[in-house]
Amino acid sequence: MIYLDYAATTPVDQRVLDAMMPYFRENFGNPSSIHRLGQKAETAVEQAREKVAAVLGCRADEIIFTSGGSEADNLALRGAAKAGQNASGGTWILTAKTEHPAVSKTALQLAKEYGFQLEWLDVDAHGMVTVESLAKAVCGNTIIASVMYANNEIGTINPIAELAEIAKNNNIILHTDAVQAAAYLDVNVASLDVDLMSLGGHKFYGPKGVGALYVRKGTNLVPHLTGGGQEFSLRAGTHNVPYIVGFAEALSHAAQERETRTEHVKPMRDHIIGTVLETIPDSKLTGHPEQRLPNHASFVFKDVDGNLLLQLLDAAGFACSSGSACKTGNPEPSEVVTALGYSRDWALGSLRITLGADTTAEQVDLFLKDLPALVEKARTLSR
Repeated sequence: MIYLDYAATTPVDQRVLDAMMPYFRENFGNPSSIHRLGQKAETAVEQAREKVAAVLGCRADEIIFTSGGSEADNLALRGAAKAGQNASGGTWILTAKTEHPAVSKTALQLAKEYGFQLEWLDVDAHGMVTVESLAKAVCGNTIIASVMYANNEIGTINPIAELAEIAKNNNIILHTDAVQAAAYLDVNVASLDVDLMSLGGHKFYGPKGVGALYVRKGTNLVPHLTGGGQEFSLRAGTHNVPYIVGFAEALSHAAQERETRTEHVKPMRDHIIGTVLETIPDSKLTGHPEQRLPNHASFVFKDVDGNLLLQLLDAAGFACSSGSACKTGNPEPSEVVTALGYSRDWALGSLRITLGADTTAEQVDLFLKDLPALVEKARTLSR
């Protein structure tokens, strides 16, 4: 099987696994316990926190460990919206329909169930949230804007630092979902100037089920998971020590090896984009042609059932995606692709190819050799 779905998840790096293993049995204590085993576990959590803070360029006490990117998004959006409403009576939330469902569906629920008002930010033809779009939408009652750093479905990178300047000038909180971005982009929060940032471990060769939320000092959040006082009383629950250790180790490697990893995948990505557009009729690149993740190629094919194409690719030995892994099996067009303005006959035929550390040029060539015939077959069967 040739794996071309690294945006959905990545295999755990052996170095990460080695760092995690002692905390399953050898040093298995609860970090909240007073005894030596508990203290060892607590030390591991705090060292991981410092390691993450070093990558983000922030204070260790600004890092909140979560169960993953989706929980970090939820804590950021719910926590900031409710805290802002309590403090100032503000009600407006700004985000885009191109966001991950962990943000867009949370925003919808806050509007539907909790009395907040939601405005969808305009995106351009490449799915980018522009500075003009945010500036136009901000009003006196805006609490928070949430704009992802890089889009998981179409690879487009948003101008987060410029958006942060608009947010700061208008005294609103800016949250960015950097779950997809952290594998290849700089996540230094001083450079980005965001107030809240979500990360998920399994996108950069760490374990699934662990993530983090950066919370700028002075940013108030209402906790969404109450109980013990873990994570500065913002996220109750016994720490998942081995996974937290693995998360920090994986993020550290991602930061140190960012340039090398980018140099490995970018030429293959460019080869895929050029070849697909040349060899497959009625094909279009989705997302920005240049401001996109270096491992990410995504397309729409007219009159093709995207899920059928994925099945044909799977049978031929290729693991790809039609977009977000969270949308698998959904017969409706992706909201992200629809937001780009594509009609249904185009939007249903989306395909995402994402590369990683184990991808080879030979694998890419095999894929590109088989793809045109599989698209044509899917087109015929979709009629």
